[in-house]
Amino acid sequence: MRIITARRISQIFFLLLFVWFCLVTTLGDRWWQLRGWSVNWLIELDPLVGLGTILTTRTLYKGLVWGLVTISLTLLLGRFFCGWICPFGTIHQFIGYLGKRSRSVAQRLSLNRYHRWQAIKYWILIFLLASASLDLVFDLLYLPQNASRVFAGIIALVLVISLIIVWRQSFRAVISIFVAAGVWMVIGLGGQPPSFFSASLQIGLLDPLPLLYRSINLVVLPIVGGGFREISPALRYYDGIGLIGLIFLLAVFLNLKIPRFYCRFICPLGALLGVLSRYAIWRIGKADDACRDCQLCEQHCDGACAPTSKVRFSECVLCFNCMDSCRHGLIGYRSAPSAAGEITGPDVTKREFTIACLSGLAAIPAMRLNGHLAANWIPTLIRPPGALAEKEFLARCIKCGQCMRICPTNILHPTGLASGIEGLWTPAANFRIGSSGCQLKCIACGNVCPTAAIRPISLDERLGQKRFERHGPIRIGTAFVDRGRCLPWAMDKPCIVCQENCPVSPKAIFTRVSFNTVIDSHMLTIRFAAADQIEFDGTPFQDWRLDTGDYFLAGPDTQDYQRWAIQRHTANRLWIRPNLQQARLPVSENQVAIQIRLQRPFVEPNRCIGCGVCEHECPVRGKRAIRVTAENESRHRDRQLLLQS
Repeated sequence: MRIITARRISQIFFLLLFVWFCLVTTLGDRWWQLRGWSVNWLIELDPLVGLGTILTTRTLYKGLVWGLVTISLTLLLGRFFCGWICPFGTIHQFIGYLGKRSRSVAQRLSLNRYHRWQAIKYWILIFLLASASLDLVFDLLYLPQNASRVFAGIIALVLVISLIIVWRQSFRAVISIFVAAGVWMVIGLGGQPPSFFSASLQIGLLDPLPLLYRSINLVVLPIVGGGFREISPALRYYDGIGLIGLIFLLAVFLNLKIPRFYCRFICPLGALLGVLSRYAIWRIGKADDACRDCQLCEQHCDGACAPTSKVRFSECVLCFNCMDSCRHGLIGYRSAPSAAGEITGPDVTKREFTIACLSGLAAIPAMRLNGHLAANWIPTLIRPPGALAEKEFLARCIKCGQCMRICPTNILHPTGLASGIEGLWTPAANFRIGSSGCQLKCIACGNVCPTAAIRPISLDERLGQKRFERHGPIRIGTAFVDRGRCLPWAMDKPCIVCQENCPVSPKAIFTRVSFNTVIDSHMLTIRFAAADQIEFDGTPFQDWRLDTGDYFLAGPDTQDYQRWAIQRHTANRLWIRPNLQQARLPVSENQVAIQIRLQRPFVEPNRCIGCGVCEHECPVRGKRAIRVTAENESRHRDRQLLLQS
């Protein structure tokens, strides 16, 4: 079997496996739904996800240990992941192949030559890793303040040894070490950095696997799956996916212009694997330097790694097209270096590295000057149950969209730029879209999150039962009634939808009865009255419907109104329900009115968990009359509404 045939089989297999994982990320108990399928396995193979979470949290979520397998094989074989496994790379390669079919040999050679701007992906990688390592940088910077005496002694010993080693080589180096150590001690023994100087995990913006999962889960499957009830029982909507779809389409169709454009110029995972591949044992290269310069090997080179001359091994994606195209058998895959020479490292200068690194370190504090992690936090940003506190959440979330895909009621959506660039495409609840609110007995999102940004919780913890009883149920927010839009409060219209649909027990929404006059005595003149009916002059009830059970005929009383329930009516006559306990009709005073009985809703904040069922079911279709905000959420103690005893 030709090696490129084996590579194509591997690519097709992993692409189909990826599509299958996306399809089965559906809540249910059938074999093609989430029944033990390792739907995050490909993400867990991504070493950039594992490295990013280690830098931001200094812990490694157990599933991400799979990234060590990718790293080990890369150190052995080179960038095999890009050419043999990555489903996004497979899509790029196929579209690039379609774009090259009609091009001449000269055009193909021109497209497949190495370009200086392929170093952009290394700048992106450095920027993202620097922003993720901000906590680590400040830990080292403030180490003199926090270190123990033993550790301080070790640092001093290392400093003395360093001075002895460089003393004879360069006096300037000794002075530089002294100055650097002095500055470090001055800064390290000073105050602590501001709270917004903390790490943030932003690799999910451009990492190919989270990007592909996000695009397929939120854009492609809702479009394709809308016509297949087995894939999606109900049509799913996602707010703000226009930018996600645009980036996905650009990344795919730019391959028609330049093959594997994203892999060559943008992909930070490819950049990381390119750095690691310089130490690979096995590599593409020439057996001897007797090449006839036919350049057949460069016609289909997917990585633009210049196999004709010095191979840029950090750019080679192991497509093996060059080895298959070489008619002279000069190019092979072996442990010996290439006879024509190699360029193993990435094409990044020290200045470019420094600029990218400093930009990454400065970007996150600059983004957080908006105060979204302090007093200016966004009350409409409602995270799923089990989400970590916002700063820790942003240090783990890779924006893959898995939680949004699994949500059975379709209330989790990618946030837009309203939450800042840092929170772009992270999950938040939108209770207007979907089939209901956040269901009480659903814990799916936390159990599918690959990095534990939404930690896996049990049903007992979600509901505050058994050993979690003293903590109470997990709250993601609190509902508030907008009296200016609520039907009973603002429009004298009966409505108890929010109270009826409140799922918690005892209910977090209760009502208080009040009577409002809708037709006063100045509009009513009694012509005739009997025991159970009254006739009025004119046609005062022509445009009314008073027989719903909510309307009453009211008469004056010294202490309170006397009321008779209206059973039916015509344009000028009422039939009322006899009530022997009430006084006779006030015919002589002629001071009757029509009142409506209203049940006005109130929210009990210590019972409300912010599930959003009330907001979803509210009959006010535009801006809901009852809305959930993040106040009183469990993950932030400083957002409590009530004082706790």
